[in-house]
Formats: sequence, C-alpha cells, structure tokens
Amino acid sequence: MVTAIVMVQADRQRIQETAEALAGVPGVREVYSVTGEWDIVAVLRLERYEDLDDVVTGHLRKVDGIARTQTMLAFRTYSEALLDQGFGVGLDEGQLGGEQPS
Repeated sequence: MVTAIVMVQADRQRIQETAEALAGVPGVREVYSVTGEWDIVAVLRLERYEDLDDVVTGHLRKVDGIARTQTMLAFRTYSEALLDQGFGVGLDEGQLGGEQPS
C-alpha cells in the first residue's frame, strides 16, 4: 500500500467545491481543509506506486479550482492512536471527549 499526502492551494472562492471534487477522486481516502499556506490536504492510499501517476497527474489535474499542489510520499506509518492524539494539541483533556470547559 502506498500513502501519499497532497497539499493543495485552491482558488479562494472555490475551496469547498475543490475539496468535494477531490474527495470523489479514486484513491483519495481523506480530504481536509487546513490553515496556513495550503488550503486543502488530501490523503491518498493506493495499491501500487504506479497508481500515483494516474491519480495525481491524471485525475487531480482535471479538478477545477486547483492552483498548485505539492505531493509527499509516506514511507512509514505510525499507530493511528498516536496520530489521533495530534489533533488534541492545545485542547484540555475534557475537550477531547466532547466536554465543555468549566
């Protein structure tokens, strides 16, 4: 299994539509809107390395609203439980479980 992370700069007026279109591309497993230099991050999971060209240069180039991309290949996967903890950075433990701060 090949995992690739594609960071996308999108036309500002089309971020939501672009993200929704990316979510429909074969091989795209997750799509996030993000802060910072990039507007969207797409996580690809592909059976073969050769499929990367089909998805990135074949399908993604056809998605309207993409201004620029940068693709990174993952070479090691760590525990999903550890990765989930990263989303809690800066939050109190009570907020992670849906509790509101008092």
